[in-house]
Amino acid sequence: MSAQRAEEAISPDPLRTDFAHLIDGEFVHAQGGGTLDVINPATGEVFARCPAAGREELDRAVAAARGAFAQWRERSFEERRAAIQRMAQVLREHQAELAELLTLEQGKPLEQSRDEIGRAATQAEGMAAIRIEPEVLVDDAARHIELQYFPLGVVGIITPWNAPINLAAGPLTSAIYTGNAAIVKPSPYTPLTTLKLAEKLREVFPCGLVNVLAGGDELGQWMTEHPGIDKISFTGSVATGKRVMASAAGTLKRVTLELGGNDAAIVLDDVDPRAIAPKLFFAAFVNSGQVCMAVKRIYAHERIYDALCDALAEEARKAKVGNGLDPGVQLGPIQNKAQYDRVVRLLEDTRRAGARILAGGEVPKGRGYFFPPTLVTDIDEQSRLVQEEQFGPIVPVLRFRDVDDAVRRANDTRYGLSGSVWSSNPERAAAIAARLEVGTAWVNQHRATSAIVPFGGAKESGIGRQYSALGLKSYMEPRVISILK
Repeated sequence: MSAQRAEEAISPDPLRTDFAHLIDGEFVHAQGGGTLDVINPATGEVFARCPAAGREELDRAVAAARGAFAQWRERSFEERRAAIQRMAQVLREHQAELAELLTLEQGKPLEQSRDEIGRAATQAEGMAAIRIEPEVLVDDAARHIELQYFPLGVVGIITPWNAPINLAAGPLTSAIYTGNAAIVKPSPYTPLTTLKLAEKLREVFPCGLVNVLAGGDELGQWMTEHPGIDKISFTGSVATGKRVMASAAGTLKRVTLELGGNDAAIVLDDVDPRAIAPKLFFAAFVNSGQVCMAVKRIYAHERIYDALCDALAEEARKAKVGNGLDPGVQLGPIQNKAQYDRVVRLLEDTRRAGARILAGGEVPKGRGYFFPPTLVTDIDEQSRLVQEEQFGPIVPVLRFRDVDDAVRRANDTRYGLSGSVWSSNPERAAAIAARLEVGTAWVNQHRATSAIVPFGGAKESGIGRQYSALGLKSYMEPRVISILK
């Protein structure tokens, strides 16, 4: 082989640059905002570049959205439902293409990327089947009083990097189905699949109704401050959610905040540890622990503690970690270097505190942000790993003797997203689950969501709800019509 041919054979794949914003139905390659380099977390290398929006692009998107809103708000729910159904069809038609891109930029196994896109389609269809009707409050000889709902205007949707398509599709469906226009901003770590989806949706919605802009953190701040945006739907960390809320207060925007969690799973003394270990392991480690409602702490009764630890450790040791595009991989890399470094520091801090590493704990050298599923025991309740949201594949297993003590410890946190109780007696578990200070309490399951069931957090885990009639109504303004007969 010649020197030239050898060089060509080992040269890296060309940088992908086939991405653009969608503004007013047009593909826009922004100049003012510069560009974003997107890293494949399995290699740690830049594999694509996309435009980053500046203020000018945002202003154009807001103007387009406000123009489209004026007509869209007059459409019937049936017409809007049909558009959402077409969006779901587009997601399914392009599932394979979008899933591969999602794995490249996010890292999760390809099958899980396919599942995310399929779930987004299913959730969208389910939400668009919900009817929002006027509510008659009084109807007597003297008065007729109704509670009606009307669209807010333009909704800004800011999404995270852990599940970018599913966490965009839910708020987008809510906004469009209830008569609003939308501007979607994906995370700068994972903008590509959302931009590609926007290409596919160009023919589904009227020009300007759905706009998608990639950009850095400053774009999110501009959106929360912009007087032409009426509501912000934000999914992300508690710290950033607080900044979003403070910024949105300047124009009294409505906000829905789905923030972080430190979910506790309480495992009672009557379970079969080997039977529940696979479910519990998946609930904690799916997407390498990068899920807001993943199990972050496991409280196990002392009677079954050792057996459960052994069964969970067995699950951890047999889980295949690797590039999400490789066959059989169950856990991909941590999505970005900053989060990877944080999880590594948590592990080091945990070791220094004298906790015991039950499984994992050996971070591989080499390319990519890989971290093995790690279980920790004999750890102090006040340690960082127990008190903070790790958002990575390292989970503490803690012992309890008294159920009241377990509930107290589970609730002793500023978070309140969700939690679960595991038992062979569902009624017993349900009574305990009802004591958890969370937005969702599951029994013998975790991470089970539905388009018709509201989801959101208590305490500092969020404000408002997504999904269900309750979530849809948060994208509308209530209005009382009071008639004196």
